[in-house]
Amino acid sequence: MNRREFVQSSSVLAAVALTSGPLRAATSPGRKIQIALTPGSIGVIVKSQRELNELAHRHRFEAVEPRAEELATMSPAQIAATISDVKAKGLTWAAAGLTVDFRKDDATFRDGLGKLPKIAAGLQTAGVSRVGTWLAPSHGELTYRANYRQHVVRLTEIARVLQDHGLRFGLEYVGTQLSMVGKKYPFVHTLAEARELIADLGTRNVGLVLDTWHWWTAGDTVADLRGLTNAEVVSVDLNDAPKDLAKAQQKDNERELPVATGVIDTAGFLQALVSINYDGPVRPEPFNKILNALDNDPACVAASAAMHQALGLIRG
Repeated sequence: MNRREFVQSSSVLAAVALTSGPLRAATSPGRKIQIALTPGSIGVIVKSQRELNELAHRHRFEAVEPRAEELATMSPAQIAATISDVKAKGLTWAAAGLTVDFRKDDATFRDGLGKLPKIAAGLQTAGVSRVGTWLAPSHGELTYRANYRQHVVRLTEIARVLQDHGLRFGLEYVGTQLSMVGKKYPFVHTLAEARELIADLGTRNVGLVLDTWHWWTAGDTVADLRGLTNAEVVSVDLNDAPKDLAKAQQKDNERELPVATGVIDTAGFLQALVSINYDGPVRPEPFNKILNALDNDPACVAASAAMHQALGLIRG
């Protein structure tokens, strides 16, 4: 099977088909949630913030990922031009990805931490307010308690730098059960544990990155989400799961676009976010190999259609 046949055989194209007619409105004009484009999550490759902004605008996204390292190298005039471009296209900033690798050895962590103030300053100057990252759900050497202590120390140091630059810091727990047992010692993998970790950090700018996939695989509930506040949620990811596969056997890098299968209760998840007045970005993050095989524009078409379809489930 050649690449063209492979792509055409994919159920991902069902999302593209949604755009054969007028794209369904996501929800009411007063909606606070913004549909965000984060290119790496859907296999899109760009060379500049300007190119990413154009893709987001062309395909009806409402927020765009800030390219943190690129922004950090810009002159004041270039940042001003970038801000103007984002506004002119009717976009807002989504969450930037954290550039510090805190999961490896201390030298790697310290190197990234030393570069963070410049990165954070660039984001602040550009008007970005959110940064997110994920927590590894298992470790090959550190027990839960040792790993927890290391996370508290390192994440607090990161959070302080971000706080000094007016940035909120979101942590995403990974609920995939196969990932939790992927290494010797399981670690934080539920909403409750992530909230406990956040509470033990030494700053007030840390919250959650919520993902329907991890929420579902962890066994968390709509009631758990309704117990949160808007201030606790920094960013949100939407995904669906393959059919006919037990939850315990789901693989983290084999997901589906939002509402593609109906396995995950996307409507209940989103309705809970509305109930807590969440006003930030939501992005697709399916890590779907077939979606990743598409060129930039078709991938954005599929992802945008799926996201508008998902947000159309919100009532009231």
